[in-house]
Amino acid sequence: MKGAVNIYKEKGFTSHDVVNIVRGLTKCKAGHTGTLDPDAEGVLPVCIGRATKIADYIMADDKEYIADVILGASTDTQDASGEILERKPFLGSLSDIHDAVRGFIGEITQMPPMYSAVKIGGKKLYEYARQGATVERKPRRVTIRDIEVLEANLPGSFKIRVGCSKGTYIRALCADIGAALGVAAHMGDLLRTKSGGFNIENAVKLADFREIVARDEIERVLIPIETALEHFPKISISAEADKWLKNGNKIPLDFVRAEIALSQGAEYLAYDAAGGLAGIFALSDAGHIKPKVMLN
Repeated sequence: MKGAVNIYKEKGFTSHDVVNIVRGLTKCKAGHTGTLDPDAEGVLPVCIGRATKIADYIMADDKEYIADVILGASTDTQDASGEILERKPFLGSLSDIHDAVRGFIGEITQMPPMYSAVKIGGKKLYEYARQGATVERKPRRVTIRDIEVLEANLPGSFKIRVGCSKGTYIRALCADIGAALGVAAHMGDLLRTKSGGFNIENAVKLADFREIVARDEIERVLIPIETALEHFPKISISAEADKWLKNGNKIPLDFVRAEIALSQGAEYLAYDAAGGLAGIFALSDAGHIKPKVMLN
């Protein structure tokens, strides 16, 4: 069994809870493709079997979220689960909010929250935070592809939809939007609606996944590796190179067929002469393609 399942993570579950449940039900190796906080909901692709090798590729894709920005109070966790640090009400208008939100489109700098899984000195930041400690962190560059205000319930809150690069902290974004408005703010509810090619419309709740596995119908929701990586360009490798291919060796370009010009360092889904997916290969500077991830 190999492929990915688009799980709808509900509140109260950690991402690791979801992986453990999927692993237990399928009796296969499993891994998630990007952590969602316990209080967050939405799309959590889980790779199964050999597909765990592509988890980092799915994790690297853009994400989309819908979040509530709560105005008037900041918290130590930057979300509704934390202790209130400051109260400062919003006295502006909806126009002010639209102006502030638009200012975050593009490449921005974020400071990883203390309550996050980023590791410093071998420990996760939230472990320091739970001990009452604050450690020095380095800001990160992330990209906000698009952001829009969906609705507003002023002066208390408004809802945003955010399309962003991997590694974006929506909690930090909500707090930073508040700072741009000159008020205290934190994140309320959070829903992940997209993760790469995985959408909330076809996400499966864990209770439904249990029933699907019990009926031995997992193939109905198992997304093939090729589908999960359908945005990758494709190449094929001739039968004469089968031995090199099976051994995971680099392969001279004389044995590679492609419908597009190959680019230095670019990655490709490579298929054998029979049409089976062999793995992810990259073009090297020595006139060869070399394996990055073997999937056959």
